[in-house]
Amino acid sequence: MNIRMLRAEEQPPMDLLLLADPSRKLVEQYLSRGQCFVGESENGVIGVYVLLPTRPETVELVNVAVDESCHGQGFGKQLVNHAIEQARMSGYKTIEIGTGNSGVTQLALYQKCGFRITGVDRDFFIRHYEEEIFENGIQVMDMVRLSQDL
Repeated sequence: MNIRMLRAEEQPPMDLLLLADPSRKLVEQYLSRGQCFVGESENGVIGVYVLLPTRPETVELVNVAVDESCHGQGFGKQLVNHAIEQARMSGYKTIEIGTGNSGVTQLALYQKCGFRITGVDRDFFIRHYEEEIFENGIQVMDMVRLSQDL
């Protein structure tokens, strides 16, 4: 997989972005303030992530998504590691990420990539999303926050 920044004339891969975050409104908001990167194979764009500066020396990885037909092949790990390296090369000191309380696979991936759990934002998904979200048979209510020093 080749990972590159989305070019200004390109449309972001909304179908992929909405896999990781079902709120089109929130996705559009952070796309306008962040940097979008896409992962490509010979079949086109199969992955995406967005880096969003949040505070001095801190950036948040706000969306990581891989086409469902490509799950389990290591592409998510490649995207997360690329994001970490991009943040480091851009001079950030800390990278943060958040995921739903039910995201068992995501929590494992982020910790394998060096992130540590720093807290829980209780009821985040209830406050910020109009519709209930379920994953792995569990209602997504809380945001599990993780970070990594670069």
